Amino acid sequence: MKGVTFEDSIFSTMLAKVTLIILAVFFFLVSIDLVITALSGSLSFINENLLSTALDPFVGLFLGLLVTAIIQSSSTTSTMVVALVASGTLSLEEAVPIIMGANVGTTLTSTIVALGFISNKRAFRRAVAVGTIHDFYNIILVLILFPLEHYYGFLSRVSFYFSELIYGKGVSEASPLGDAVLGSGLTSQFVLWVNNSVLILIISFAFLFASIKLLTWIIKKTIIGESKNRLQSFVFGKPIKSFSWGVLLTAAIQSSSVTTSILVPLAAADKIKLKNAFTFIIGANVGTTLTALIAAGFRSEAAATIAIAHLLFNLSGAVIFMSLPILRKLLVHFVKEFSYAIAKFRVIGLAYIIIMFFLLPFLLISLNRNVDEPVKGTPKVSVSKGL
Repeated sequence: MKGVTFEDSIFSTMLAKVTLIILAVFFFLVSIDLVITALSGSLSFINENLLSTALDPFVGLFLGLLVTAIIQSSSTTSTMVVALVASGTLSLEEAVPIIMGANVGTTLTSTIVALGFISNKRAFRRAVAVGTIHDFYNIILVLILFPLEHYYGFLSRVSFYFSELIYGKGVSEASPLGDAVLGSGLTSQFVLWVNNSVLILIISFAFLFASIKLLTWIIKKTIIGESKNRLQSFVFGKPIKSFSWGVLLTAAIQSSSVTTSILVPLAAADKIKLKNAFTFIIGANVGTTLTALIAAGFRSEAAATIAIAHLLFNLSGAVIFMSLPILRKLLVHFVKEFSYAIAKFRVIGLAYIIIMFFLLPFLLISLNRNVDEPVKGTPKVSVSKGL
C-alpha cells in the first residue's frame, strides 16, 4: 500500500501491538534476572567500582545524579539499583540517595531539548521554563526529603514497613511469581554457558537498555502516534487532569524523560501554560516509578523495598505540591524569572547544564571519596536476605 511505512505496518493490528509489548516486557524481566545473577557472582568487581563510591549518602546522591545525566534514563538507573539491592550489593540506606539523585539527573533531557529553540528568543524562554521547572522541582524534593532520610530514615523505614505488609516477615529471597514468569532454567543455562560474571553483567545491562528503549518506542507509537495533535488540546486542562495524564502516559511509556520532553516543543509553540505543564511533570515523576516496581515485583523483599522508597519519594512531592497551590505558584514564578535571564544571556543556560549536572556532582563525588570516616546519621534498616 502506497505511503505506508514498515513501522506503520507493524502496528496495523492490535494483536501485533500486544505481542510486541509482551516481548519487550519479557526481555526486560530477563535482563533484570541476568543483572542480579551477574552481580551475585561478581561482588568484588562491583565493590571496587561502585560500592566503594556509594557508601556515603552524599556520594550516592550525586552518583545517582551523574550516572543518570550521562545515560539519560532514571528508569535504567533505578532498575540497576533494584538489582544491586536484590543481590545484596547495596543496602537500603545506600540505595535511597542514589534514587534521589537519579530523579534530578533525568531532568537534563528536557533542558537539553529546550536548547533546540535557542534561535527564537520567545520560544526559547518558554521552552527553558518547562525544561528547568522539572529540574528545580526535583532539586526541592531532594532538599526536603534527603535530610529526613539521612537523619531519620524516613523513606527507608516507611518503605520497609510497606514491604513487610506485602511480603510478610521471613520471606525467601526469590519471588515465586518471578520464577513462574521467567523460569529458573532460562537464565541459569545462559550463565553456565557464558561462565563469566563481568561479561554477563555487560550483556545484561545491554539487554536492559535495549528492552527499555524498545518498550518506550512501541508504546510511543501506539499511544501517541497520530494522536499527538489531539493531546495538545485535552491533556492539559485543570491541574488534577494534567497530573493524571502525567502519571498515566509516563507509566505507559516507562520514561519521564520522554513525556516531559514532549512538553518542551508544546510550550515553545505557546500551546500549553507553564502551570499546567508543571502539574503534568509532577504526575510524570510518579508514573516513572512503575519500572522499578515491575522489576522489584519479580525479585525479592529487598528489591521491593527500594522500589517502594522510589515511589514514596515521588508521591511525597506530589502530595506536597498538589495540596499546596501556593508552592506551585512560587516555583512557577521563580522559573519564569530564571528563564527570562537565560533567554537574555544564553550562555547562562549552557553553564547551568555543565555545572549542575556534570561538574558539581563530579567534584563532590571526588571530594567525598577522599573522606575515610563514614557519615553518621542514617539509622540502619535491616531487610532480610537482601540488604
